[in-house]
This record gives sequence, structure tokens and C-alpha cells, in this order.
Amino acid sequence: MKVAAVKTPGGLDKIAIEDRPTPTAGPGEILVRVRASSLNFHDFAVVGGMIRVPDGRIPMSDGAGEVVALGDGVTRWKVGDQVLSTFFPNWPAGGPALPRLTGVPGDHADGFAAEYVAMPAAAFTRLPKGWSFAEAATLPCAALTAWRALIVEARIKPGDVVLTQGTGGVSIFAVQLAKAAGATVIATSSSAEKLARLKALGADHLINYKEDPNWGQTAAALCGGVHAVVEIGGPGTMGQSIHACRIGGHISLIGVLTGISGDIPTALAMSKNVTIKGITVGSIQEQEEMIAAIDAAGIRPVIDSTFPLDQIAAAFAHQLSQKHFGKICLEF
Repeated sequence: MKVAAVKTPGGLDKIAIEDRPTPTAGPGEILVRVRASSLNFHDFAVVGGMIRVPDGRIPMSDGAGEVVALGDGVTRWKVGDQVLSTFFPNWPAGGPALPRLTGVPGDHADGFAAEYVAMPAAAFTRLPKGWSFAEAATLPCAALTAWRALIVEARIKPGDVVLTQGTGGVSIFAVQLAKAAGATVIATSSSAEKLARLKALGADHLINYKEDPNWGQTAAALCGGVHAVVEIGGPGTMGQSIHACRIGGHISLIGVLTGISGDIPTALAMSKNVTIKGITVGSIQEQEEMIAAIDAAGIRPVIDSTFPLDQIAAAFAHQLSQKHFGKICLEF
């Protein structure tokens, strides 16, 4: 089978396309013919060498495909079933705990940049009804992160106000999920073209954060403060996110694109009784609940572009260009 492999110390020029033996399904496992994957920042951190992995690691945390063989004892799936990976295959349900946050495909173990994978049957869920493999492959990391941030942790309800940042996969899913939940959405971006596309997705208010450095205060003035923020920037944007919140607001910290530490207006967060919650994707049960909600709401993902497996480096170069709107996928 064909795979993409990361050669230490990492870098887009260190991704090798190789032929390796096709695995077999062991007890409790299924053999899946992978048809699609999607790019996340976590995947770039692996291939770029920011997250150190063993030499030859097969990257990519997200994967969708079809079952082609069953290991002994597998009754949940049958040959021909379409299945979707999970980011944390050892986190079936409940809250986060260290043993549950292990086994991440493409990081702790080989991932989905391979034509075939053999993995535990319990590590997969079904696809949303009528979705393509590429569409489904956008869900396990980006969509589930947005779902847990807004629905599980912030517990948004109709009439709440949600603030999103930028046009990455998590942020676009956050806009879609918030609108499906009946919330008002304030969306930020540095691009007028991308803001127009966010408007078309349902965003109610638009702010260009390059033109308005006090975008958090502007957001608060629009709606009397926001109930929930999907925070992807980290220290460089957290201050404005706190300004945006109303009393008792909730900030889901899901990214650190502006750095891993910095100055935060802690007194303001305290006086506003703001909750800041770190979010690392979610459980298998939450993925199943999200898929049921997606089926009911009719949400479809926004896919910017697709690449074949042997052009995985070009796909990551496109991600780095920040010209994309929505998810970048691999299809093979």
C-alpha cells in the first residue's frame, strides 16, 4: 500500500511517499480502506517537526473509509460499512483524563495518510447520512472541537451570542453549529472577501480585526457582550476575547496560534466572572452525538480544496499560505 511518512526532523521536504505492506486486522480490529483525510494544525505540527514523532511516522489524525476485513470478535461493523475515525480512540465517554488523551492517530500512533489502516473497531463511528468520505473526514478534529466548545462546555442556547475568530476549520464549523443552535454569531477575519463568505454562511455581524484592533470591545457593544467565544489565537487575542464577554461569559480556548504564553487581563476576567476552558477535541460519545445533530440540522462542511496522497506536501503548503477558506482534504 502507499503511505506518506514523516522523516525526522520534519518539514514539508521530509515527507516521503513509500510502499509498505498492507496491515491485517487483529483481534478486535477492523481493516479500513482509507478514502479521505483532512488537514488540521495538529497535523502540520507533526509533519513540520513541532511535535516530535518517531522516524517514519504516518501522519494525519482524521480518516474516513470503508471496512474491508474484520478481526476476530468484531460484531459492531461488517465488511462494506463506511466508518469515520476518532481523534482520541481511547476516550469513549465522560470527561478528559490522561489515559483517555492517548493514542492520537498520526502522533502517538500511525495515522491515516495510508491506503489501509488496521485499528480497534471501537475507535470508529458512522458517517453522517449521505456524506462523502472527504466531507466526513473534516469532522473528527475540527468539527468535534467546535461542538464540544459550544454545545458541551459553553452550553449555548437559542438567543445566545457567539464570537468566532478567523476562517479555519474549527471557526467555520463553530459558525454553522451556533446558527443551527439558534445563536447570534459575530465573526472576525482580516479579509473582506472571507467576511463576505462568513456572512453567506449565516454570520450576523462581521468585524475586520486588522481594521479594528479593539474588536472585542466592538463585539461587546454590538450585543451587550457575548455568551461564548471560540478562542483560536491564544495570548495575542485572549484580551479582546475577555473584553467581548458579558458577565458570566465563556471562552473556549482551542488554539494558541499567537504563542503559548502572554499578558492576559486577569482582573477583567475575574470581575466579569468569565470561564476560560481549555478544549482538546472530544470523546467518541460526543462525536456520535454531534453526527446525530448534523443529520438533524442538515449541516454540510465547507471544503476549500482536495489533494491526492502523493501531493500531501502541496496540501500543507496551501494550508500555510492561509489563502484557504474551510477544510483542505486528501482523497485517495
